[in-house]
Amino acid sequence: MSSNKWYSGKTQVFWTCKALLDGRTISHKTEIREVRGWRLGAIICRLKREYGWPIRVEYRGPENIAHYWLDRDCDRSKLRFPRSACELAEVV
Repeated sequence: MSSNKWYSGKTQVFWTCKALLDGRTISHKTEIREVRGWRLGAIICRLKREYGWPIRVEYRGPENIAHYWLDRDCDRSKLRFPRSACELAEVV
């Protein structure tokens, strides 16, 4: 592993974790625009199921697009991080 603690570089997982920790509400449109990714639903599912992140979802508009955000009342110091986003645990 490199000295900057990246598992697989700045991944979509890293981007998703950082965006949620920054208090942003994100959607697939946001992910496509910012990181050209297509796996936001799968990443959110994994963060919720495997890592226990308290992520909220709201479906908006006629296309029923999912918008995700991190529960504002969560204790961020207790969040577990995927390997490609472990660096974010140090700044929480």
